[in-house]
Amino acid sequence: MNLVIIAGSARTASLSSRVATYLAQYFSTEFPTHTTTLVDVRKYELPFVQKPFTSLETTPTAWQPLAECMFGADAFILVSPEYNGGYSPAMKNLLDHFPSFPRKPFGIVTSSPGALGGMRAAQHMQQLVTGFGGILCPTMLIVPMVDKKFSETNELLDDTFTKTITRFTSEFMWLAETITTK
Repeated sequence: MNLVIIAGSARTASLSSRVATYLAQYFSTEFPTHTTTLVDVRKYELPFVQKPFTSLETTPTAWQPLAECMFGADAFILVSPEYNGGYSPAMKNLLDHFPSFPRKPFGIVTSSPGALGGMRAAQHMQQLVTGFGGILCPTMLIVPMVDKKFSETNELLDDTFTKTITRFTSEFMWLAETITTK
């Protein structure tokens, strides 16, 4: 299975990218038979959508590597901070370039330095995923006080959070493996 984790913050010192990087390492270690790819929106200066990419053939040459990754994915995990009660505009722009993911499993991860961990962004992301035909994992990973849970080197600082990560990853993998093996 090809799993793509999207780090959705465009900020240079992104806190949510710590979580995305940690999860990419976690999945690579815990599920080595699957391929895990981290797509960081900071590496792509996508213009606003003029015409969506609906296949590799319709994707401009400059975006072919990203398109190969997105079209080749069997499952996705979206990782976003909360911006004014919503998810990252950079994530929305990236996903709008690839507007259809029918029957693809999705996991939602949000984070915030605040106590709610991006819960409002997670609610908006649920609508986004169903809008382009994805199948949501009912268990989300909500990361409050993200700056206290993950270090600048993407290491987990709060060992008590391990149980929450394990629950999310096991539920997501059950869904993704169930869907992709049919």
